[in-house]
Amino acid sequence: MSEKTKKTVGIHEAYANDPVKADLEIFGREVEPTTRRGFLKKSSLLAMAAVVGSNIPFANNMPSGLIPALLANSDKPFSVEGKDGLIYLNDRPINAETPAHLLNDEFTPDKHFFIRNNGVPPELNSIDLKTWTLEITGESCQNPKTFTIDELKKKFKHYTYAMTLECGGNGRHEFNPPTKGNQWEVGAVGCGRWTGVRLKDVLKDCGIKEDAVYIGYYGKDTHLSGDPTKVVISRGVPMSKALEDEILIAWAYEGEDIPYHNGYPLRLAIGGWPASVSGKWLSKIVIRNKIHDGEKMMGQSYRMPCEPVVPGSKVENDNMCIIESMPVKSLITFPKSGINHNINDKLKLNGKAWAGDLKVDEMYVSIDFGITWQKAKVNKPLNKTAWQTWETNVTFPKKGYYEVWARATDSKGNMQPMILPGWNPNGYLNNACHRIAVQVV
Repeated sequence: MSEKTKKTVGIHEAYANDPVKADLEIFGREVEPTTRRGFLKKSSLLAMAAVVGSNIPFANNMPSGLIPALLANSDKPFSVEGKDGLIYLNDRPINAETPAHLLNDEFTPDKHFFIRNNGVPPELNSIDLKTWTLEITGESCQNPKTFTIDELKKKFKHYTYAMTLECGGNGRHEFNPPTKGNQWEVGAVGCGRWTGVRLKDVLKDCGIKEDAVYIGYYGKDTHLSGDPTKVVISRGVPMSKALEDEILIAWAYEGEDIPYHNGYPLRLAIGGWPASVSGKWLSKIVIRNKIHDGEKMMGQSYRMPCEPVVPGSKVENDNMCIIESMPVKSLITFPKSGINHNINDKLKLNGKAWAGDLKVDEMYVSIDFGITWQKAKVNKPLNKTAWQTWETNVTFPKKGYYEVWARATDSKGNMQPMILPGWNPNGYLNNACHRIAVQVV
């Protein structure tokens, strides 16, 4: 056996559970954790072609700093009762995201809705729908009251709105230098129809003083330490957002009880802003005469640098601004990344697009690494903060490895960046273009 053959065999043995890493090592690339955007120089295009199994027709257009999307997608299953196909991130607290192809339904089924917990949910067998209460109080509440769920249902009109809920850190795994927190890829997002009573109706029933500027929430999840005196998370929104029609105190999702890990039996549903403002296992809402100062509202939590910063730099708390409306973003939800496609056929593409408090006006796709863009049809949202479906067909000029990229533009003309947007200390608001791998044969 030659020395070269011995080395090749040794590498494959060393990376028996990860043939991609083995191939990259054989073709001369330094082995490192595979991410959807790594650091592969154009001098390694031959290595890329070898690993993906064919030539790459638009390889010269491929930006430095990328590795093929084919090598970057993970379908590692995560099993939680009532959920299906989610990708596990950690189990204490439980956090799991949805692979993009499982978000192809117009509205996300409860089994595919992502999980983002900060603490430990109340024990399911301890939840009594008859005795669960919601307290409305705070220094700017005129008439503090406490409601049971039945009282909420009987006293106030019911509404159903579709809302896009997305974790502020969705896409965090792409930031370099890396940042702390759950290393979400693209699936910490979902959109479905929530049913409940409007937050503004309940607040007005309790009386809102003229000095009110913010609301905050408290839930019944408990701290990981087990200390009952520690609040897990208590965030909020300005009154202007809280009083919008589409903000709900919700008890149902897609016509059924809210899934246990998504806040059963009662939660806030506030679309378009970081999902952390949509408090789960809801037990109290406070009307404040100042910006709410609950847990994960202060310091650097859910905040961005008020001005752009150098990657990896330290940013003082005073220079951090609270995240409000989420940026324009889109996903390709069909087909699944990594498919083989016949060159004689058109490829049908479906996806989702959303833009925080705004709408998506235009949608484009590219098959040549962003050099040219083809317009797609984007459909109207069901209501404000609901995501929008889009669709188109593409054809390929010849056989080989391709990437399909998706790019949305919102109603103010803001367009998704093709690559990672400005770095920030907590890895928030990554709205870079989503892409899938296609082998044309």
